[in-house]
Amino acid sequence: MTEPLLQMTGITKAFGGVPALSDGQLTIGAGEVHSIVGQNGAGKSTLIKILTGVYRRDGGTIRWQGREVDLRSPRDAQEAGIATIYQELTLVPQRTVIENIVLGYEPRTRFGMIDWKAAEARTREVLSRLGIDIDPHRPLGSYPTAIQQLVAIGRAASMDVRLLIMDEPTSSLDEREVEVLFGVIRQLRAQGTAVLYVSHFLEELFAICDGVTILRDGRTTGTTRIADTTKLDLIAGMLGRSAEDIRAAGRTDLVLDTDPDGDVVLDTRGLASDRRLRSLDLTVRSGQIVGLAGLLGSGRTEAARAIFGMDRQTEGEVRMDGQPCRLSCPRDAIGAGIAFLTEDRKTEGIIPDLSVRENLTLALLPRLSRMGVVDENRERRIVTDFVKALGIKTADMDQPIRELSGGNQQKVLLGRWLAVEPRLLILDEPTRGVDVGAKREIQAIIRDRVAKGCAVLLISSEFEELIEGANEIVVMQDGRSTRRLVNPGVTENSLINAIAAGAS
Repeated sequence: MTEPLLQMTGITKAFGGVPALSDGQLTIGAGEVHSIVGQNGAGKSTLIKILTGVYRRDGGTIRWQGREVDLRSPRDAQEAGIATIYQELTLVPQRTVIENIVLGYEPRTRFGMIDWKAAEARTREVLSRLGIDIDPHRPLGSYPTAIQQLVAIGRAASMDVRLLIMDEPTSSLDEREVEVLFGVIRQLRAQGTAVLYVSHFLEELFAICDGVTILRDGRTTGTTRIADTTKLDLIAGMLGRSAEDIRAAGRTDLVLDTDPDGDVVLDTRGLASDRRLRSLDLTVRSGQIVGLAGLLGSGRTEAARAIFGMDRQTEGEVRMDGQPCRLSCPRDAIGAGIAFLTEDRKTEGIIPDLSVRENLTLALLPRLSRMGVVDENRERRIVTDFVKALGIKTADMDQPIRELSGGNQQKVLLGRWLAVEPRLLILDEPTRGVDVGAKREIQAIIRDRVAKGCAVLLISSEFEELIEGANEIVVMQDGRSTRRLVNPGVTENSLINAIAAGAS
């Protein structure tokens, strides 16, 4: 039997005494395209960071090309022939495409100088393979994110690697660009390079992968050939349910209809976007919390982005307060009375070098300014009121927000959107990464605003948060809204079954 290219066995890792991995296993053969799947907290990222030398494992063994290795740093992994393309691009946007392609691997003349002619030739070869027709002498940052992503992929693919790790590589790509990427992966496979392909979009795994490993609660629970499994089997494995129970649940009616009293604030029909949202039917009323549930990659965040005008609407209709509206950008959405608390507070939420005051009033500045001059007295009164009302623990309002705890940063962002007095408040994972006390405080703030008539669209990976907090829950799968459950009466089992039902 051929020795695997990579074999990780019994990998363990704990942070502050809390286990992130208790039995991680991963086996990949040469020239194999393999994937890891699992819910948030399953241990996927930790396992990959141990493989790439970012984390040191507490226990277990790693065998690479037939021998046991100890990868102590990312450089160790790179020198062994393991390269990674992260979801957050690690290129240099101010430099040219050529400079980015050859960065760290610049061809040299016999005098030790960079051979720019050879560098350009290599770059044009990479771009041609990817089907990209751009000027390689222009700064990379002058091109769209999708082009930058393809350049990062091309750069890694051009190196002499045995295993290429791709972390959500299609997050910024359209359908044509995804097919180009798949073509590159097939070329790598044909030349014997293995690919570890990490994606929340299950249909991509069936299109390009040979094998898949399932993680749940820090343990590897199964590995199989992709040809021998189904989407339903993968979902069942991630959720810890049997496929038979899920099939049975799919034949039952999980919708309980009620007739809420509040006026309709948001109504979408067949809403689709250029970012994997295929069809969203959703109604949110005044004084109501509607939850969006689904696995990662189901389209929950894409739905929020489309409603808020961050992604281009391609089909369907959006109505606010009964009136059709076309939201082409966040400014349009804010003007229509919509606010959006993003799930990624570090990169899309806070501005770390600005103060608590500046972060909290950012969306309110147009109302606080006249002829470009901010009314500072009014601004400070508003901030003082919200710091007190939300229980934000800060030395003073001019303290840099980066110095606050995660829970207090989240409260500042929540205050930013509450200050604009929205008709609809979209909350994407509002309590992720905060402690239990801050979580309860944030939930209480949300309930108080709902009691005053605000409509809330709540996205959460925590089933308990949705069941306890939402009046009704819309389930999403593959970019489509598929089911609607109404409280009281929703249980964890009924929600899990509704999320998994319909998979094949």
